[in-house]
Amino acid sequence: MSTGNGRQFPDGFVWGSATASYQIEGAAKEGGRGPSIWDTFSHTPGKTLNGDTGDVACDHYHRWPEDLGHIADLGLTAYRFSIAWPRVLPGGRGPLNREGLDFYSRLLDGLLERGIQPVATLYHWDLPQDLEDAGGWPARDTAYRFAEYAEMVAGELGDRVHTWTTLNEPWCSAYLGYASGAHAPGRAEPAAALAAVHHLNLAHGLAGQAIRRAAPSAQLSLTLNLHVIRPADPASEADLDAVRRIDALANRAFLGPVLEGAYPDDLLADTAHVTDWSFVRDGDTAAARIPLDVLGVNYYSTALVRRWDGTGPRSEDDGHDDAAASPWVGADDVEFIRPDGPYTAMGWNIDPSGMTELLLRIHREYPGQPLMVTENGAAFADTVSPDGVVHDPLRVDYLRDHIAAVGTAVDAGAEVRGYFAWSLMDNFEWSFGFDRRFGLIRVDYDTLRRTWKDSAHWYSGVIARNGLGDGA
Repeated sequence: MSTGNGRQFPDGFVWGSATASYQIEGAAKEGGRGPSIWDTFSHTPGKTLNGDTGDVACDHYHRWPEDLGHIADLGLTAYRFSIAWPRVLPGGRGPLNREGLDFYSRLLDGLLERGIQPVATLYHWDLPQDLEDAGGWPARDTAYRFAEYAEMVAGELGDRVHTWTTLNEPWCSAYLGYASGAHAPGRAEPAAALAAVHHLNLAHGLAGQAIRRAAPSAQLSLTLNLHVIRPADPASEADLDAVRRIDALANRAFLGPVLEGAYPDDLLADTAHVTDWSFVRDGDTAAARIPLDVLGVNYYSTALVRRWDGTGPRSEDDGHDDAAASPWVGADDVEFIRPDGPYTAMGWNIDPSGMTELLLRIHREYPGQPLMVTENGAAFADTVSPDGVVHDPLRVDYLRDHIAAVGTAVDAGAEVRGYFAWSLMDNFEWSFGFDRRFGLIRVDYDTLRRTWKDSAHWYSGVIARNGLGDGA
């Protein structure tokens, strides 16, 4: 696949970009939409940088025809977006809100008219507030409500969606939402976080079954933000055990039930002092294990861990949002060390080798499982030059090096079917508000004007060539 300094990708390789509903749509109180946990969280003083909210965001709800024009002009072969659960089911359960559903119907028609494959994520963190009030993801009933939502939406839109993704990054939903409290709903309850892990896994399986019933011709996916974890001292048994413990919480807590039908024994043992896992009922892990047409992989950076000796402050430089509590349930004797740079504006280290390492690990442990890089990108302190252009060479370098790393994994045998850059446009970056910019397209939040950055032009060229050209 490599040719000289260039790199061609297989025929049919999917080139896309991704967004999420709360981050771009706005129109928070229009069209019958109900409140989500992120509406509540972002309107709570002190929870987001500068008090920013997604009330307007990028106003994609009104500007979607323009945004589809950008998607088409970029040459994307696929577009990954998410459906806002509270827009189509304002209280989290039926009946369907027809006005909200029609918005996504128009979006799908617009994508198909332009020859772009729609990849729809059913849950990108905007849980209807009514369901959180009833217990949220730590409550088993939420998994059943999610399956009902999936079946209704897939029944209405399934004939036009190429790939259905059940959940985006359930690690964040469970641990940042319910253990550290850095994300909505802002709870810091370790046992509840582990219950949320399980009910998200169960929700994925039940929703997958529902989608297969409602839209049997569509592909089924799940997107995980799998962590690449390395020991501070590779010769230290204690540090290697720290890697094992974090790997269980970060990766195998989801890969185990979803791809193997069981939770890893060491995860259960490591967290036995937090919960007895009695919320796992007979048949649950079998239900969670539904064959996936493709597993989505989100990758941004690596993590460095070691065993904390109990002296001095414990380093918690894990790359996730600062919070009063740790997301790493039951791992109080593990500390995260800042990896070597360079770093993005998020403070995340830039290490393309982690992308190859991760893809090859999944290929090795789950041979034959098709993969898709569903998010990869970088935030930098973009500046607008006097000519109105955003020159972002650091982002171009980041994307080039990570796309090359994907190619290296493909060369080594991993069945990677596509790559989605995060993100199509600058947007509401959760607790960081509008301060962090990941977009290929700049959004002026005062005027909402869209402007292509240099990285957008560069990525469009990659798509046209189906690879990295010599010197590109």
